[in-house]
Amino acid sequence: MPQQMSADSDAPRAGRAGRILVWVLVLLAAAVTVGAGALMRGRSYIVVSTLLVAYSMVPAFVSFERRRPQAREVVTIAVMCALAVAARAAFVWLPNFKPMAAIVMITGVALGAPAGFLTGSLAALVSNFIFGQGPWTPWQMLSFGLCGAVFGLLGQCGAVPRRGLSWRARALLGVGGAAFVIVVAGPILDTSSLLFMASRISWESVAAVYAAGFLVNCLQGAATFLTLFVLADPLLEQLARLRTKYALSP
Repeated sequence: MPQQMSADSDAPRAGRAGRILVWVLVLLAAAVTVGAGALMRGRSYIVVSTLLVAYSMVPAFVSFERRRPQAREVVTIAVMCALAVAARAAFVWLPNFKPMAAIVMITGVALGAPAGFLTGSLAALVSNFIFGQGPWTPWQMLSFGLCGAVFGLLGQCGAVPRRGLSWRARALLGVGGAAFVIVVAGPILDTSSLLFMASRISWESVAAVYAAGFLVNCLQGAATFLTLFVLADPLLEQLARLRTKYALSP
């Protein structure tokens, strides 16, 4: 009996270790692929974008294989992806103020890291059919995918509440989302600008690109803060009801 109990307790631990390994391999493969595309000066961005879509599906497929999701769960992810695209397109008249990252973060918190990464990468790819595809697309897919994955992990470990956010929790979530955009997601996109726009990489070009990108990242961070502060609680509440009603388990 004790041996049976030990085996039962080891199974969830092994499952978590396996999922962490999958995430490490996926993020490593995505970073290497994007870097390889940059070395080819963006000529292979279509291939790189396709590979990133495939990578983004791997954690979701592993999670889905473990718990056999219903079609309505896939539909929910598709709806959030469409909402993220619409959030970016709706502010086409206001440059550099896009709430898409916030919608992706909310999706990750509510539905888990695999769904968040998948939503972020697909939303970046699909929205660029409006804003224009190019060598920057894979970098945007990686950047927004990380927004969903990181906040999905925060939601899964309980660091971010999945419903019933207080004013304080909404403010903290907004600050955290803005900080992630300014410190992580934005600089990833600035790196793509550095590689594709600078004829020669030097300390001067690096300083110029990242300094110019900082203001843009701050505007994106402001959009992320406002969207999370205003919409996080009602959207998370609706998604929580869907999880309860249809027994969805991120």
